[in-house]
Amino acid sequence: MSFSVVYITTGDGAEARRIGRALVNARLAACANIFEGVTSVFHWEGEVQEDSEAVLIVKTRSELVDSVIGRVRELHSYECPDIVAAPIAQGNPDYLDWIGHETGG
Repeated sequence: MSFSVVYITTGDGAEARRIGRALVNARLAACANIFEGVTSVFHWEGEVQEDSEAVLIVKTRSELVDSVIGRVRELHSYECPDIVAAPIAQGNPDYLDWIGHETGG
């Protein structure tokens, strides 16, 4: 079984909590970590923007990443949400087993 982390930016902490809870309740993620008060600088619609956001990081089985992305896109307020995934190369075997168990693996 392989595992991934999915990094998601949201408009604020409330949106991050709403999306994180939905993913965990649906067993698409074992855990969601939320970091509020992040400042993002980015190009959007031809201009450099700066905005306050919240970051949501979820841990899941790699085979569920497409489903996580689809669900986040349904729930997210942004036109083009930042959702990127990376494989977990190593980790505490007991924690990885827990992720698998909590996501139905």
